Amino acid sequence: MKKIGSFFLGFLGVFKKRKNVKLGIYGPPNAGKSTLANKITKDWLGEEMSKASPIPHETREIVVKEKITIKSKGKELTFNLVDTPGIATKIDYEDFLKYKLNAKEARERAKEATKGVIEAIKWLDNMDCVLVVLDSTQNPYSQVNITIIGNLAARNIPVLIVANKTDLRKADIKRVEAAFPQYPTIGISAEKGHNLEVFYDNLFKLMK
Repeated sequence: MKKIGSFFLGFLGVFKKRKNVKLGIYGPPNAGKSTLANKITKDWLGEEMSKASPIPHETREIVVKEKITIKSKGKELTFNLVDTPGIATKIDYEDFLKYKLNAKEARERAKEATKGVIEAIKWLDNMDCVLVVLDSTQNPYSQVNITIIGNLAARNIPVLIVANKTDLRKADIKRVEAAFPQYPTIGISAEKGHNLEVFYDNLFKLMK
């Protein structure tokens, strides 16, 4: 009887954990991860969660916003949103100097960004689903993107590719789809709010 009780309690524990679904936002620097995170929380909570900036690696620590509930076609979905630092295979402090940071600020930012990348990869083990945000104006066949997708595939995590910045002239969703055909791709402009209704519909499919 004790074994049955223990099993039942264990089952309940798993069920409760599953209710706190973690949706991670991953991608290279400046793809629009934080802009998308802010759009989601603004739409459903009326507040922003992350600071967005044209300077790479603006997000250098994990940011979590809990209990976001979205609604679509009579359905509801509640999750914890996790905005992560941009993944990069190389971070050089000199890259920040062109953004008018002084040498000390640039070195500190590079150090924090490197630490952030390591944390972001570690957090993959806690994710239930992941949005991979890519800049649709850039070549998707980069070492960084392949590294991100490889880490996700190794963990068998459900993925939705978000081809962002579709409002820009050089955007090419087809090229993103061709690069990673194993995952569904949705084109949006997080900044302009284009195609967000379809994006939210796809979230339900991703997290079912």
